[in-house]
Amino acid sequence: MSETTNTATETAVSPAKGSGDATLHATTQNPDDFAVQISDQVASFIVAVTEVAKGDEPDSAVPFLLLEVSQLLLAGGRLGAHEDIVPDERYEPDLGPEAAADEADELRERLALLLDPVDVYSEVFDPYEPRKAPVAARISDDLADVVTDLRHGMAHYRAGRVTEALWWWQFSYFSNWGSTASATLRALQSLVAHVRLNQPLDDLDGLDTDEDLSAAEGSLEEEAGKVMAEEIAGPLGLRPVK
Repeated sequence: MSETTNTATETAVSPAKGSGDATLHATTQNPDDFAVQISDQVASFIVAVTEVAKGDEPDSAVPFLLLEVSQLLLAGGRLGAHEDIVPDERYEPDLGPEAAADEADELRERLALLLDPVDVYSEVFDPYEPRKAPVAARISDDLADVVTDLRHGMAHYRAGRVTEALWWWQFSYFSNWGSTASATLRALQSLVAHVRLNQPLDDLDGLDTDEDLSAAEGSLEEEAGKVMAEEIAGPLGLRPVK
């Protein structure tokens, strides 16, 4: 038995009275139907990211990852909106020997090679924490971490511990992979937008995860304020920015 304690939840899953497509937006529904839908999305994401990391189609890697992360976050949103899922056992069952670390490292390295030099991006971890400075992160690290979390739950699901799998996916959505995938989605969407809008990313050259971005925070806010003022001053009848 693992020492991980399932303490994040208190309310049992209630089955839904309806079925069919309406379950997509239901916050309470048949646990078996819900589990199948979530597990399908999780499995699809794991397979897709693993295939992308092989590097067979590098030109389509970023837009394809954008699509896959977006779809995964639909599953995450459903888990987040669902009432708390209570595991069957107090302690998480032992999954036995796992090669998760080695698999994650290999996936991370392949993605880093594929995404270089746009792998590193800046992110604010908690938008509700005031004056939080941005930090540098890597898309490759984020995707590998998300896949690791999802594989952990999938191991429970394939072992027949459906409720345990759902509990883990929901708990880790709130504690880790949800925010990580959300940050990755913003980075991927920004990359695609820069390409489609013909906006170069020259400023990212040389950015690394050990770079301190807090020193530039004030100047970035000032420049953003100037741009916003220039765009809205005329329509609102304000004086021009000097």
